[in-house]
Amino acid sequence: MKKTVAVLISSVLILLLAACGGGSGSGNSSAASDVKPEAELVIEASNYKFDQAEYRLKKDVPVKITFKNVEGNHGILVPGLKLHLDGKKDSAVIIPKETGEFEVACSIMCGSGHGSMISKIIVE
Repeated sequence: MKKTVAVLISSVLILLLAACGGGSGSGNSSAASDVKPEAELVIEASNYKFDQAEYRLKKDVPVKITFKNVEGNHGILVPGLKLHLDGKKDSAVIIPKETGEFEVACSIMCGSGHGSMISKIIVE
């Protein structure tokens, strides 16, 4: 019961972060739809896991991030990079502005393993 409540609260917080993260301001990345990406990152999701535990990007290098849903119904949320991808919007070009580690979490409640579906993006 406690685990179910914790997963539910976590999901609500993630959704709130996604809804509130769309404003303008100084974030750790900038949208760059008019900039040609110099790199590409593909993140694949299947039931309760991402295809890699960590992904690496270079600071100030435009990168196209593409999300592929291999199995189940998933999305990704990276609040620190102001990135949210899912079935409706499956790619975006960003320019990471700060180095560090940024948590990648599933943004769609996908079942009992949803709370452990976490990875990270490391910007060097």
